[in-house]
Amino acid sequence: MSNTITPQDILAQMRALAEQAGGSVTPATSENGGSDFADLLKQSVAKVNDTQQQASRLAEAFQRGDPNVQMSEVMIAMQKSSVSFQAMLEVRNKLVNAYQEIMNMQV
Repeated sequence: MSNTITPQDILAQMRALAEQAGGSVTPATSENGGSDFADLLKQSVAKVNDTQQQASRLAEAFQRGDPNVQMSEVMIAMQKSSVSFQAMLEVRNKLVNAYQEIMNMQV
């Protein structure tokens, strides 16, 4: 069993998580036609941020007594926010580990 992580593995995991959360991740393309990993990460962080902000707005509306917001909606939004944040945290951890491994390699 191999513990190596490739960018393709990370992208596939992020796309699968986005589909489970009800969204879709569209690959960013650079001028040469390939995917730009930095842009993809920026989009993913922005999507996680949007999910967290939406959950906060729903929670605040529920606390104010908005009749259009149900407790179940708030709980689902909070869980989606939590799952997306945890997924992003795991991606960050994998990237940091990969960077540390590369920096520790003998030249």
